[in-house]
Amino acid sequence: MDHFKGQPRLPKFAVPKRYDILLKPNLSDCKFGGSVAVDLDIVSDTKFVVLNAAELSIASGSVSFTQKASSKVFKAIKVELMEADEILVLEFPDLLPHGVGVLAMEFEGVLNDKMKGFYRSTYEINGVKKNMAVTQFEPADARRCFPCWDEPACKASFKITLVAPSELVALSNMPITEEKINGALKTVSYQETPIMSTYLVAVVVGLFDYVENHTSDGVKVRVYCQVGKANQGKFALDVAVKTLELYKEYFATPYPLPKLDMIAIPDFAAGAMENYGLVTYRETALLYDDKHSAAANKQRVATVVAHELAHQWFGNLVTMEWWTHLWLNEGFATWVSYLATDSLFPEWKIWTQFLDETVEGLKLDGLAESHPIEVEINHASEIDEIFDAISYRKGASVIRMLQSYLGAEPFQKSLAAYIKKHAYSNAKTEDLWAALEEGSGEPVTKLMNSWTSQKGYPVVAVNIKDQKLDFKQTQFLSSGSHGDGQWIVPITLCSGTYDSRKNFLLQGNSETIDVKELLGFSILDDKSRWLKINVDQSGFYRVKYDDDLAARLRHAIGKKCLNETDRFGILDDAFALCMARHQPLTSLLTLMSAYSEELEYTVLSNLIHVISPYCFVLMLLFCWCFYIPFISKSCDFPARKLGWDAKQGESHLDSMLRGELMTALAVFGHDPTIDEAIRRFQAFLDDRNTPLLPPDVRRAAYVAVMQRVNTSNKWGFESLLKVYRETDLSQEKTRILGSLSSCPDPNIVLEVLNFLLTPEVRSQDVVFGLAVSKEGRETAWEWLKENWEHISKTWGSGFLLTRFVSAIVSPFASFDKAKEVEEFFSTRTRPSIARTLKQSIERVHIKAKWAESIRNEKQLAEAVTELAYRKY
Repeated sequence: MDHFKGQPRLPKFAVPKRYDILLKPNLSDCKFGGSVAVDLDIVSDTKFVVLNAAELSIASGSVSFTQKASSKVFKAIKVELMEADEILVLEFPDLLPHGVGVLAMEFEGVLNDKMKGFYRSTYEINGVKKNMAVTQFEPADARRCFPCWDEPACKASFKITLVAPSELVALSNMPITEEKINGALKTVSYQETPIMSTYLVAVVVGLFDYVENHTSDGVKVRVYCQVGKANQGKFALDVAVKTLELYKEYFATPYPLPKLDMIAIPDFAAGAMENYGLVTYRETALLYDDKHSAAANKQRVATVVAHELAHQWFGNLVTMEWWTHLWLNEGFATWVSYLATDSLFPEWKIWTQFLDETVEGLKLDGLAESHPIEVEINHASEIDEIFDAISYRKGASVIRMLQSYLGAEPFQKSLAAYIKKHAYSNAKTEDLWAALEEGSGEPVTKLMNSWTSQKGYPVVAVNIKDQKLDFKQTQFLSSGSHGDGQWIVPITLCSGTYDSRKNFLLQGNSETIDVKELLGFSILDDKSRWLKINVDQSGFYRVKYDDDLAARLRHAIGKKCLNETDRFGILDDAFALCMARHQPLTSLLTLMSAYSEELEYTVLSNLIHVISPYCFVLMLLFCWCFYIPFISKSCDFPARKLGWDAKQGESHLDSMLRGELMTALAVFGHDPTIDEAIRRFQAFLDDRNTPLLPPDVRRAAYVAVMQRVNTSNKWGFESLLKVYRETDLSQEKTRILGSLSSCPDPNIVLEVLNFLLTPEVRSQDVVFGLAVSKEGRETAWEWLKENWEHISKTWGSGFLLTRFVSAIVSPFASFDKAKEVEEFFSTRTRPSIARTLKQSIERVHIKAKWAESIRNEKQLAEAVTELAYRKY
């Protein structure tokens, strides 16, 4: 049996066709038992059956074959579970005959507390704590519930039966066909599923309320939640019904199942999981409370629901062949969730907000320790780390770039053809490219291979001279060096007006174009004419303009000539180029001054994010009092326009912006904002429904309160803990956790971090409290080191452990600290955090180099001072 060890994929001599699964969860003892009978097609000579299993007890197994009136049973002479590889090997005395037999096994396991496999989640009813049983199988944890071929290409149908307490709700992928009550237990049988991958099987057993509706073609849709919270499911229900109907038209294929259940789980590691017909969510991603949820919470519910329902077609109906193609699932679902949300809520300007997805993809992909969209996966332990900004956000962004290049209609029709061709089977990236190429007539495979098979992206340098535009691409790296990648880049540009858009493919390292020939006029003759490359930021690349073109754009921003997506993109590119030391900080500060009267949510949000993480570096180099006025002015103008109180008829985006601005001003130490926030918070403590502190500004108030907390004045800290303990709304709890650690007193930060490790904070929520103040970073690092063994043991079986590393290590900005981190983890690293650790240390090096270059930048102090006190 040893020759099966270490194999990344299961051998192919047996193919599962159908599973008959019986599960008996014991919610009191937190254990489960069960049996599985697999219709198995033996296609090659073998004395072995090899499949996946982990953390299960399996005593025996047999394969029975029935031919005509006779049957023969082969009993395994040896059953070995290889835990390191999560492989179960059954050895038989003779070769198994070719054809379909039934593999039968019984098993036992533990309802674990790791939020993976078949696990337990806790909830309270009338003050009594109870357990529920929940499954989370993606990427490779169905094997922790029942023995199976736990690979996405091994599709089969599933007939599931549950034995559960009579008073509880028992859900699975399909509708119930029969329910028999026998005293304290009931046996629930479900319709057989269509063929699907093991990671999409789902079971939930617990006590729930629900709200229900139907689509126009009769699909029953329900939102399940904890008892007493049914009203909080109504918004998600409405979004789901409308989204199913929208996707039915867009994919030209009806939703394949007779029902769709969506359920909020109190303990859930990810945001949500697209199990076929039974989608599981964190409460924060599914429930919306009219009185206590912010506009940002509402938007998150809409986009997450749209994302998971997109998977019912793109992922569930058509499934990736192997985890190398994970981005096909996640990148596409991310992109199309914005398409759906924009259709339902056009006033949210959601495509402008999509730029946040692109920026996060660009940030990660600017690291030398990034990875290609299509990354080789050799073992299940490597999968968790690629559920990252490359698979989701870069994936979504290159799809948006391709759709923009091909056109919306050819893209949609080709996509519908792809889904129809590969329904109920598996596909690879090249299958999607082939469908799009056939439908559009464009060289999609050649174009897109340059974006999926290599990591990174280009920066396109643009220079104008003598009526000629020179374009040159080089690989952008945030470290300041250049890689050797080369891409086929869809260049879009316009000048002076958005009616004059032009485009071409930059296929080599450089290209020179005649301006008059391309645009029909000369921009050099008119100083007010601007030239914008990468119109609407539809391309996944950065642009570096020469001084003349940059000055024209800066002037156009000040005059409000550019739309918000392009104002956003110019700022973000300039910041990235500054961090990479391709442009001086003075040029970035000068550009930022052009945004002094900016009022658009997405642009201002980006401006805040540009300022916030790196202002402490400037504090180390210059007097903090110079920089604070400049920061405050960037936020003060729009904050005064919006005020603390909502105005009649204001937009969803105004509500979101108000919270971000007030939070930023509080963090920057803006005393008037902090004073007003504390006044409103005191009113909130007296009356949780006071109009003085609506949900959109609560986090801002909580952060402001924590700015005045110290070891001799802990009123704000203790008051927030009281609110945390009294609320049963998950969104409120995470708001508070994300505010507590913003305190500038390192001793309070340590108290907060220790609080995160108490039973009062659910394991899934600890990561919200890890973004500590700049003053508390060293404290957080010491805390991480002291508690690493406990943290590693508690969160080490999933992707959440990577959040501890990235949140606490990445903000540092010194070579000495990078060396210290490397030394600490040299004997403590593990495969699931290896990539994240390298990326975090690389970020520390990048900021350290940036700080070093700033220190040597001439005239910077004068520029900071001048901009800080300039009258706008």
